[in-house]
Amino acid sequence: MTVKFLRRRLGVSAELIFQAADTVGESIVWDDRRDRLVWVDIIGRRIQAFTPQTRHHQLWRLSGRPTSIGLGADGSAIVGMERHICRWDWIGEPAPLLEVEPLLPSNRLNEGVVGPDGAFWVGTMQNNIAADDSALDGLAATGRLYRYTADGRLQQVSDDTFGITNTFVFPSRNRLVTADTTKNALYGYEIGADGTLGPQQPFQQRFARGAPDGSCLDAEGGIWTARVAGGACLTRTLPDGSIDRIVELPCSWPTSCCFGGRELSTLYVTSARFTMTAEHLLARPQEGGLFALELGVKGMPVARFGANVTHQSRRRRLSTG
Repeated sequence: MTVKFLRRRLGVSAELIFQAADTVGESIVWDDRRDRLVWVDIIGRRIQAFTPQTRHHQLWRLSGRPTSIGLGADGSAIVGMERHICRWDWIGEPAPLLEVEPLLPSNRLNEGVVGPDGAFWVGTMQNNIAADDSALDGLAATGRLYRYTADGRLQQVSDDTFGITNTFVFPSRNRLVTADTTKNALYGYEIGADGTLGPQQPFQQRFARGAPDGSCLDAEGGIWTARVAGGACLTRTLPDGSIDRIVELPCSWPTSCCFGGRELSTLYVTSARFTMTAEHLLARPQEGGLFALELGVKGMPVARFGANVTHQSRRRRLSTG
């Protein structure tokens, strides 16, 4: 589905709340138990946390590149680390649980999000980062989508291939919206009872600014997407695939977003400064920063890895006290 219409451009201002200077900030999530934001810097090889109310900042430096992070029901974190899905207890190095695509050593993990089923949904892509952290060219569409459950099972959920896997948003428990950044497109899938995906459905394509990176869902069903690679904005996509809002940002490469705060009423945005020149960064030092916006809409509660409570089991538990 192509963009049908652009109803309004929001005149809200994004506030730089923390000068993170991330090379590639990604995978931001709101930790509602600790009232803080958590995200990764892929090329910076670090995970960060920031408490907006107190401005307390934490930083964990890692030996490898973290590509995504989700929160665990037991208080731990689930982390994508290039080749492995890992468990992390907020200290030291993440502990590998499983290598993904061991027969495809030129691939790496990219986006990863905990879904409403309590599983870690994660995508792969051909590695585009050289050993010296420079960008590699010639990206092939070798990425796929996976679902990793708390009992240690990894499931390839589709045969479709992607250039750069991004965005995992679940408008309902049986529907996924995901993106291929290289194709400048969002796609919809129906999720089967066994976790596999149905046929790929074009959802939103060919928006003229940048390309889709990370996304999040608001309480009204709108999908907010960071437009990376010069897009310098967020878009809000409606369930029919049309874009109804554009929010301008003071960063060239917004990468990911999430709703946070105790009322889930603030939208937080990470950004990148990858491949930018020294001259550009001197003129725009906010690149790679963490931003906040008040948009008049609230977000959805975070899902946690291993917390798979179906509607049926929830009703059964309530009925038995």
